[in-house]
Amino acid sequence: MSPEKPSPENSSPVKIPGPAATEAEASRRRDDITRFHDTPLAQEAAFLIARVRGLGNASANRRLAPLGLKVRDFAVLSMACSDTRPSQRELGRFLDLDPSQVVALVDRLERRGALRREVDPRDRRSKILVGTPEGHRLHEQAAEQTQLAHEELFACLTEQERQEVLRLLSAVVFAADRAGS
Repeated sequence: MSPEKPSPENSSPVKIPGPAATEAEASRRRDDITRFHDTPLAQEAAFLIARVRGLGNASANRRLAPLGLKVRDFAVLSMACSDTRPSQRELGRFLDLDPSQVVALVDRLERRGALRREVDPRDRRSKILVGTPEGHRLHEQAAEQTQLAHEELFACLTEQERQEVLRLLSAVVFAADRAGS
């Protein structure tokens, strides 16, 4: 409990901050990351993109958990359920995953009956990924959950701002890919 001291103006007690108040204030300050807004690191695009990715993945992973999926599973399933018919190699390159990571993700989804591997007609040594009917149903449920996570993450932006962020990020991703980054 904080000690009290009479105030000279009206002789009523005034609280003097004690150790408990100081600890509470320090805790509140530690939890308020907005104080880092003007730091040099918070002005770096790569840091901000990584931070948004982390926040988005955490939110989406929470929402996907009841479906037995994580963000990486969803990404593979989403591509397999698209009309692009990606090979495992293309998928790994697009998702920036090591081939062994892609194999593990594809194996897990294949065991669930969500996708299947087919011989790639362009290269018979390669496999393309195709969503099964069960995979399409799972993808639809997962897409709803990731959309909710996306809406939560970008709730501070208008719809026009959200579209602009997506447009700019897409321009960076596909320009970097063309440049061989």
